[in-house]
Amino acid sequence: MPIILSGRFVRQYDRLPLTMQRKVDKALLLLDANFSHPGLRSHPVQGAPGIFEAYIDQKYRLTYERHQENLILRNVDNHDDCLREP
Repeated sequence: MPIILSGRFVRQYDRLPLTMQRKVDKALLLLDANFSHPGLRSHPVQGAPGIFEAYIDQKYRLTYERHQENLILRNVDNHDDCLREP
């Protein structure tokens, strides 16, 4: 399933430390292979219909939308900031 990066996702990714970018890259590989991979612990974001959250690590998350033909990555940041504007 093709993955589309939103402008906000790219800006947030660029602000992350290099070590966190590597963790995001690993999560994106899992997401690309299987968006319901158990390591991502993906689940719907409460109060944001159609938007899902996936774990990067204990502190960081990414959000995305699933469409029939692609995934749109919306945000990546620490948990609270990421979910403030999923």
